[in-house]
Amino acid sequence: MPLRFRYQYLAGGVNTGGGWATWNPGGTFVDRYVGESAKAGMIPVFSYYMIRQSLPGRDDSDEPRAVLSNLRNSSTMGAWLDDVRLFMKRAAHFPRRTIVLQVEPDMWGYGEHAAKHGDAATVPVARVGTLAGLARAVVRMRSKLAPNVLLGYHASDWGTGVDLTVNDPSSKQTDALAAKAARFYRSLKAHFDVTFTDWSDRDAGFKQAIYGAGPEAWWNAADNARWLRFIRGYSAAARQRVVVWQIPLGNTLMRAMNNTWGHYQDNHVQWLLGKHGRARLGALANAGAIAFLFGGGADGTTCACDARGDGVTNPPPINGNTRSSYSADDDGGYFRHEARAYYARPLRLP
Repeated sequence: MPLRFRYQYLAGGVNTGGGWATWNPGGTFVDRYVGESAKAGMIPVFSYYMIRQSLPGRDDSDEPRAVLSNLRNSSTMGAWLDDVRLFMKRAAHFPRRTIVLQVEPDMWGYGEHAAKHGDAATVPVARVGTLAGLARAVVRMRSKLAPNVLLGYHASDWGTGVDLTVNDPSSKQTDALAAKAARFYRSLKAHFDVTFTDWSDRDAGFKQAIYGAGPEAWWNAADNARWLRFIRGYSAAARQRVVVWQIPLGNTLMRAMNNTWGHYQDNHVQWLLGKHGRARLGALANAGAIAFLFGGGADGTTCACDARGDGVTNPPPINGNTRSSYSADDDGGYFRHEARAYYARPLRLP
């Protein structure tokens, strides 16, 4: 099955002694992952998520405040810039390989919240002046050290201050929010190669069981239409193609999906790859989407693999999920089954 991308977090904080650079000597974790990806015929994507877990903000339970205070801390930002520089130097060992670096998901959203008049140049950042200065510093570093790296900005739909699924904005409001998100990106005055965005990073069943969420955890037709509209508006106004990242892998069809640890239900895979999925993929491609990266954002979410090590499971159905498992994968093999069907007749990007 010709899956094109695989992604891996780089995390742990830049000044904690436990960041990605320590996972293998000298930051060679990157080399290993790139090498493994090359052998598999896949493009490696690194989700660089370090600022939140860095000191001193790591110990602050208020995440937006922690991120913004770390950005203002000269020592922290010096270490952060050194850490990004190390990544670029490791990536430069593979000049003929395309490597994707998604830069700090969430950070830009918190910056957008804090910005005056939607201008990234009003958000202070130590060492580089502002958040716009930070974006330009990363782009310069990439261009100088590792031009084989494609840089990904991250647009959080909540960064505008209005959450698309919680607040249910109208079509007119959604268009305005997309334009607002694009203006903030343009205020960086730095060109990223692509924009990442997240749809939902955990299965709906996981959110209900673990976080006590209500029915709003489930995306419905109106939510998806609103989100598609936002993607279309942002992509056009920012002149950015979009990677949809960290899509939960649960489904509501397979018996394996009984809302236990590692087997939580969701409906995003069905929406994209199931009945009517081809038309939806086409609409997303026309809206600016160029790739979809699947995976849960927390331990215990559903995997399209046998992460639980429990083999083929077919427990009694709990809510109409009556299909027997295709494989030992924790989602009952549904993702692989539908992805193979898609690749038998893949779409062409516009």
